[in-house]
Amino acid sequence: MKKLLSFLIPPPEWRAVAVIIIGVLVGLGMYAMYSSKALSYLSDSPATCVNCHIMAPQYATWQHSSHREVATCNDCHVPHDNVFRTYYFKAMDGMRHATMFTLRLEPQNIFIKEAGIEVVQENCIRCHNNLITDSKLLVQTSSFHEKFEDRLCWDCHREVPHGRVKSLSSTPYARVPMLPSPVPDWLKN
Repeated sequence: MKKLLSFLIPPPEWRAVAVIIIGVLVGLGMYAMYSSKALSYLSDSPATCVNCHIMAPQYATWQHSSHREVATCNDCHVPHDNVFRTYYFKAMDGMRHATMFTLRLEPQNIFIKEAGIEVVQENCIRCHNNLITDSKLLVQTSSFHEKFEDRLCWDCHREVPHGRVKSLSSTPYARVPMLPSPVPDWLKN
């Protein structure tokens, strides 16, 4: 244990330099977290999803859908079966999105990935299970949907909640909320 500690702790003449370097790195990391609004991604706010400008059409179409009243982005696009899977999925998907956006690799037309397809399908069934299985609500709904077990919900319900949105050009005047500026007002002048 002593050898490990002596390896990790720099010699006395380098300790001040090491503390300064570590301080600078921690400070830069904290600034990056602040300026990228990283903590906002822990929330369920749809405004967070449009930090990336490419999501404006999806946000705008959701705003005009029936789902706006009952569901946020995370309600549909993040698994809800257990807390570990929820945050693991959110972290992995978020890291992929952040990497693509930072490296300017985002496509003009957004298509959901295979893992996302599975999650959205699970969530459609989770939220609408009573409509699929309760024959009292809709006559023969249960037997009707059983015929299509191998299909995705949005194969038939295409317009829910995003419609046929494919790109920024499909909603050119989409208004999206802006998260608060990471730059304090006193620094703007």
